[in-house]
Amino acid sequence: MATGGSRQGSLPACRSFSFCAKIDTRRALHSARRGVVLSGDNFSPVSRSVGKHPTGRQNKGGTIVRAEAPVKKALPKSLTPQRLVELYRKMLLIRHFEEQCSPAYRQGKMGGYMHVYIGQEAVATGFIAHMRDDDYMICSYRDHGHALARGTDPRPVMAELFGRYTGVSKGKGGSMHLVDVQRGFLGGYGIVGGMVPLAVGVGYGIRYRGTDQVCLCFFGDGAMNIGPVHEALNMAAVYKVPVVFICENNRYAMATPIEFASAVPNLAERARQYGMPTKQIGGMDLLEVYQEAEEIIHHVRHTPEPFFVEVLTYRFEGHGIADNPTNQALYRTKEEVEYWRQRDPIVSTARFLIENGIASESELLEWDSIAKQQALEAVAFADASPEPPLEELYRDVYTDMEVQEWR
Repeated sequence: MATGGSRQGSLPACRSFSFCAKIDTRRALHSARRGVVLSGDNFSPVSRSVGKHPTGRQNKGGTIVRAEAPVKKALPKSLTPQRLVELYRKMLLIRHFEEQCSPAYRQGKMGGYMHVYIGQEAVATGFIAHMRDDDYMICSYRDHGHALARGTDPRPVMAELFGRYTGVSKGKGGSMHLVDVQRGFLGGYGIVGGMVPLAVGVGYGIRYRGTDQVCLCFFGDGAMNIGPVHEALNMAAVYKVPVVFICENNRYAMATPIEFASAVPNLAERARQYGMPTKQIGGMDLLEVYQEAEEIIHHVRHTPEPFFVEVLTYRFEGHGIADNPTNQALYRTKEEVEYWRQRDPIVSTARFLIENGIASESELLEWDSIAKQQALEAVAFADASPEPPLEELYRDVYTDMEVQEWR
């Protein structure tokens, strides 16, 4: 099942990818060396593993998720090789950062809860690459990757997870409440879908000021069954706010497959009913995400009107830190996870860099080592940072700004 579709030959270029042992993609490369199909198609092993929806519902195409070819043959016109390397290194940093989080959490260094972004790196990296310095973004609780993709220093990000005073929220927010206002990152939010109405408010503020900024709003597929999200989408279309709604569909709302929770699992089709342009794109290919994001953000910046994009992606890890492999086996198969690991965005981008002569294997190894070192330094920085003083408990909780005028 995991290797569905026709075999299209082995991937000889992968046979020498020793750098892959450095990142968490060994299983994907192992399958690649066996000659597992990596071609793009409309086949969905996920829908097969889940089986027919208990109500017999399927989307119009008969498939629910499409898989994308992990290797493209040409760069988008606006993407230089140097810029692609920067984005690849950004994904490496996110991956290594996240890989340091779980052991630190289990060592008792973090409070609260935690969700990692492993597998979805191409989404945040590809979209945020097109943000201007004065644009805004807001996202859900799976927010580490978004902060790093925006350029926030990994050290205060990790310190925030450790609850330390040097963290981006001075240790009061934790994993689900990262923020970097100077970079227009207005925060990760712990309430499912709670950031969507806020994004509409940000977009309305942009319209009110008459600027050409945009706001990117990231959220998961589970948020699409939350009432305020639909109220917000309706208002966004009515007021034509410059917001890009980016639904990162990783197929599961915690442990519930999307087909079991949504009467219309095609979320782009669902959002289209609010009268805004929508699109469904693949989220495992950095080049595709980059190109699609460029067109979408350009459209919203110059129209302006909101845009809803459903990005088909996959999380390789559990929903959160408590969702261990035993739990995951209850709602998804090893074959399904393996299928998506074959489409690891980091591996596919690395292959593109090698096969197009943009980078050598030694350079990939060096960049991987640097990213891992950055993640380790972030952990060391967090470990060495002080805890917040007691008087910090109520600071920044309430504003001391006086209302000057009612309008």
